[in-house]
Amino acid sequence: MAKEPQTPMDDELARQEQESETPEQESEDRLVEGELEGLINDDEAVVDRVDDEAEVDVLAAKVQDLEQRLAEAKDQSLREAAEAQNVRRRAELEAEKARKFALEKFVKELLPVIDSLEKALESMQEDASEVHREGVSMTLKMQLDVLGKFGVESIDPQGEPFDPQVHEAMAMVPNPEQEPNTVMEVMQKGYLLNGRLVRPAMVVVSQKANES
Repeated sequence: MAKEPQTPMDDELARQEQESETPEQESEDRLVEGELEGLINDDEAVVDRVDDEAEVDVLAAKVQDLEQRLAEAKDQSLREAAEAQNVRRRAELEAEKARKFALEKFVKELLPVIDSLEKALESMQEDASEVHREGVSMTLKMQLDVLGKFGVESIDPQGEPFDPQVHEAMAMVPNPEQEPNTVMEVMQKGYLLNGRLVRPAMVVVSQKANES
């Protein structure tokens, strides 16, 4: 069966139908494109937000690491400063100790001279001249004064309680008239150098008398 020829009316109707459908189709196309663009923009925002959060985490980790390193550096600096101060203090104490006790050997060598002068003065008889006695006495005093200027002091514990730190007991003698462990006699004086014992005092110590 042969196709009927289209009339001008049919052409006009077809043209109007095509024109009426085109705006709707274009509108749908624009809507789809807009939705796609929105989805793409949303995806890009999500990706940007994820990237920002990851960058923040990385920066926070770096800040924490730097803070820890700074704390460790401060602690190490304080330790080194304290150690330097201790070293300096020990050096100062050693220097002070060396200064105070540098004369110890010299003092030990000089003490027998002091002992001899004291014994000579004690052993002088009444017939010894006053000039002689005064000369020995003044020489002894000068020697003691010089030693005193350098921190030397004598230990003469007559009548004091016995102290084993600075006294050396040469004998123990019963004596009912004195308390036990009392120094009855000083056989040889002791000496200190700036508080350090150079020579102990040699003494006789009392002890409790035996009851009969």
